[in-house]
Amino acid sequence: MSVEMNLTRAQFDEVMVPNYAPAAVIPVRGKGSRVWDQEGKEFIDFAGGIAVNCLGHCHPALVSALKEQSEKLWHLSNVMTNEPALELATKLVNATFAERVYFANSGAEANEAALKLARRYALDNHSADKDQIIAFDKAFHGRTFFTVTVGGQAAYSDGFGPKPQSITHVPFNDIAALEAVISDKTCAIMLEPLQGEGGIIDGDPEFLKAVRRLADKHDALVIFDEVQTGVGRTGELFAYMGTDIVPDILTSAKALGGGFPIAAMLTTAKIAAHFKIGTHGSTYGGNPLACAVGNAVMNVVNTKEVLDGVKHREQLFRDGLAAINAKYNVFSEVRGKGLLIGAVLNEQYEGRSREFLLASVAEGLMSLMAGANVVRFAPSLVIPEADIADGLLRFERAVAKVVAG
Repeated sequence: MSVEMNLTRAQFDEVMVPNYAPAAVIPVRGKGSRVWDQEGKEFIDFAGGIAVNCLGHCHPALVSALKEQSEKLWHLSNVMTNEPALELATKLVNATFAERVYFANSGAEANEAALKLARRYALDNHSADKDQIIAFDKAFHGRTFFTVTVGGQAAYSDGFGPKPQSITHVPFNDIAALEAVISDKTCAIMLEPLQGEGGIIDGDPEFLKAVRRLADKHDALVIFDEVQTGVGRTGELFAYMGTDIVPDILTSAKALGGGFPIAAMLTTAKIAAHFKIGTHGSTYGGNPLACAVGNAVMNVVNTKEVLDGVKHREQLFRDGLAAINAKYNVFSEVRGKGLLIGAVLNEQYEGRSREFLLASVAEGLMSLMAGANVVRFAPSLVIPEADIADGLLRFERAVAKVVAG
């Protein structure tokens, strides 16, 4: 016999570990780019579950794929392969530089696999001394101990004991700083082509070319963390496709499942060969349910219509934010690419991005932060233009309230 529970935000503090501070509202239903809470209040979603819900909420193609697979096969583990996993891996190989795919459940796991593979590749081909990983200040690569240490925000990795070693951080987009630390002991350079959590900072084209050139010179691998930028977010299937370089290893998660947990590490056959049987693994990686949804995501997103639509919607956001800023003068610039957009607060409003986020929620808009100075937007790639217009009106009301104090 089931017992009805009156579930409230207060209960979070009673039963959950306190590492999150969720909003007071509890969403219970979503459709497209709109969400409704327990009281029936409607929100427009400009957050996308932090760049995850790439096709909005309950997209028919994803719902259909999940329902169909749920009646066939749920889980096997990797003692056997399965058809959805083979189909998705083939799609990813056919659409990218990659020749081999490893599936996991989250961006952190995909990045963990990438880092372990880079170290193993260097060990097998060179020596144990070739272990240096170069990463960048303000980067974010996940919350496992290895990935959070490689991420360039010490506050996230401090306080857990001795950290993984041979990791060097330099400023992003600084070629001279990179040149100063790279050597033949470097096994990999890891970066986001567009830094997300660090403030929506685009990789400078000349810097990206220098990363590739210096890595090649010192026989190091280039790892692109595309957990946030991948699967259409920038208007390309993967952000590297809009640059002049190709990575050796690429990681994807977030949007790959459109809200269903899945991640992938993509690489070449030559590099993948160093993950011999037993060197790495995942019980859930390549789960049939997740891969079935991933296939549906790829079928919709990897089309000219959707990818071109992302670039069109980016312009609508930029025009709308420019109009708001002309009235209220709160932003110093708008950064980003595609539908990963950061509105940077000017000196007068420095450090107050959370106030804009909370004011937006009060106006029925879900948005994000990228640090204390950047309001971040990462909506559905197919968000209707009417929802963009309505959402920007709500954001304008929120801005007006913050400005009025």
